[in-house]
Amino acid sequence: MLPNKVILPTVLIQLIKNQRYGVEYQPIVSITTQEVFAYEALARFFDEQNQKMRPDRIYAALHHSPLSLFQVEFEQKQLQLSNAPKNFPTFVNLDQDSYFSSGITGDNNPFLQLFTEYKASELVIELIENSEINDAIMSLAMIDNLSKTGIKTAIDDVFHPQSMISTSVIQLVNFIKLDKHVVAQKDNAEFLVLVRCIINYAHQAGKQVILEGVETYDDFLFATQLNVDFVQGFLYREQFINIL
Repeated sequence: MLPNKVILPTVLIQLIKNQRYGVEYQPIVSITTQEVFAYEALARFFDEQNQKMRPDRIYAALHHSPLSLFQVEFEQKQLQLSNAPKNFPTFVNLDQDSYFSSGITGDNNPFLQLFTEYKASELVIELIENSEINDAIMSLAMIDNLSKTGIKTAIDDVFHPQSMISTSVIQLVNFIKLDKHVVAQKDNAEFLVLVRCIINYAHQAGKQVILEGVETYDDFLFATQLNVDFVQGFLYREQFINIL
């Protein structure tokens, strides 16, 4: 499929019908021991020729249909959890629209039930940092639902150029994940003042920080200078690929 091709409804229907889903598990590595601390389950999709399709374009198309969004996300989470590496915490990304797309907001929410029934290892749900006030409101409700069952949470994409920071959300999560944009701006001294403030806050508040986008050893050295707790990126190979 062409990199910039719009996902047509007919393509999306066939994707869902044939469940051409996959998952890759990317290691989250300790900055001090350089050992794997956890794995993040990354959603993957494939076309009829078994070529990878961009997940962001798939999800953009799915957001036009809440029912389809719920179906795909729920099936993806089942796949991700059933194949997750054992004895390691598993980070699972779930945006707010997906969580509430079933229309069930209480204890019977299908995602909440799926997460609470998962016993193979510790589970951490990543919330996506977005640019709309309503997203932050939904994030707070989602965190509240998850925390009541003891499930840990993380905020993803902090410092992404198109996101905003919700201080209320950051106060409630257990992990703060810094977007790969931080690595791209490692020579921007003024920007790094703000980044270090967030990292210092996180540590003083008992939270842990993960830097994404670490692709080279120089990126790793930069992470040590920032004093983050964990790193994640293509410097470390994905461990497993599963396709339904």
